[in-house]
Amino acid sequence: MEKLPAVYILTNKTNGTLYIGVTSDLISRVWQHKQDCVAGFTRRYSIHQLVYYELYDTMEVAIQREKQLKAGSRQKKIDLIERLNPNWLDLYQGLL
Repeated sequence: MEKLPAVYILTNKTNGTLYIGVTSDLISRVWQHKQDCVAGFTRRYSIHQLVYYELYDTMEVAIQREKQLKAGSRQKKIDLIERLNPNWLDLYQGLL
């Protein structure tokens, strides 16, 4: 997968703690989360499972979408995940 701006949602388990992020390199960024390379929220709560992502042409649009998702309710985030990934599978391997 080529490097493209992306918004992504990670979790630690089905219906668990959610983390929304934005990146220009989804594969590398999710790998960093999985390896606990960066101290912070995802390391503290063992959030390593990629359950949702959207790709964009520009970082500006991706950042705008990230803000929109973060402002939404938890239920809206869960509904978004379950529409495309009802079993909350880890989508990371499919990126490689």
